[in-house]
Amino acid sequence: MPEGHSVHRLARQFADCFVGQTLAVSSPQGRFAEGAAALDGAVLEGARAHGKQLFLDFAGDRVLRSHLGLYGAWSFGGTARFRGASSIGAPRRIGEREADDDAAPAAGPLRPPAPVGAVRVRLVGDEGWADLRGPALCVLESRAEAEAARARLGPDPLDPGADPAPFLTAVRRSRRPVGVLLMDQAVLAGVGNIFRAESLFRCGVDPLLPGRALGEEAVRRLWAENVALMRAGARLGRIVTTDPADRPGVDETAAWPEHAHYVYRRAGQPCRRCGTPVATGELAGRGLYWCPACQP
Repeated sequence: MPEGHSVHRLARQFADCFVGQTLAVSSPQGRFAEGAAALDGAVLEGARAHGKQLFLDFAGDRVLRSHLGLYGAWSFGGTARFRGASSIGAPRRIGEREADDDAAPAAGPLRPPAPVGAVRVRLVGDEGWADLRGPALCVLESRAEAEAARARLGPDPLDPGADPAPFLTAVRRSRRPVGVLLMDQAVLAGVGNIFRAESLFRCGVDPLLPGRALGEEAVRRLWAENVALMRAGARLGRIVTTDPADRPGVDETAAWPEHAHYVYRRAGQPCRRCGTPVATGELAGRGLYWCPACQP
C-alpha cells in the first residue's frame, strides 16, 4: 500500500500541474459517473494530503477524496510542457516513475489517449491529464464532510503544523502492541508497514511491546523518526531508511531497493548493524519484521 509520503507527492504534483485550471472530469469505468458529472468543468482550487488520503478541493464546495489502498495509483501524461512524475502509487515493485520511457510527451495541443484499464476518474487540464485506477476509496464530498473525515485521522508526520500530542497520548494509554498502534490511521496518519518496521528498528523498540510500556521520551522519538523518514521519502520518491554508515559507498539515490531498509522484507538476512538474522512474523494481519537483538 502506498504510504503517506506518496500521497503528499501526489498533492504536490496536482498543485504544480493542475491547480487553478478548469478541469474536464470523467469516469471511463463508470463507477464514479455521478461524481464526475458534478465536477466536470469546475476549477481545481487546491490539493492536500493527510496521511494516506488525498483531498482535491474544487470550486463550489466540492472535494474529491481518495485513498489508494493496496492497488490504487494515479498515472499522468501530457504535452511536452507537462512536467510531472508519470505514475505515483502502486504497484510498489515498480515505484514512482519520474519519466515514462515508453511514451514521449505529445507535441502540440493536448490529446489524451483512450483510457487503458479500469480508470475510475480522469482529470484533464490545460497541459496534462491524470487517471486514477484501483482506489480503495473515491468519493465526492462537501468541504465540511471532507474535513470531518480528516478530523478522524491521527496527526500526520508530514504536516509541518502537526501536534504530536494526540499520538503521544494514544500510544501511552493503550495496551495494544506499538506495532499495531503505528499503523492505526486514527492514531498516526500515513505510516504503513515499511515506516512502521524501520522506525521501530531505528528506535530499538520491540514491535510487540504494549504502547503503555513506552516512556514519553521513547514515544516522542518514534514520532521524530517517522517525521524524518517520511520527509526523506517525500523528497526521494522512495523509502530509504538506512544511514550512510550502514550502506558505505551507496548514495541515497541509489540505495533502493537493495540497500534501502534495515529489516523490512529482510527476513533471515543479517541485521545491518549487529548481524543477527532478521525475524519475521505476522501482527494484525500484516507482515512484521524486526531484529531480536537491536529491538529487545
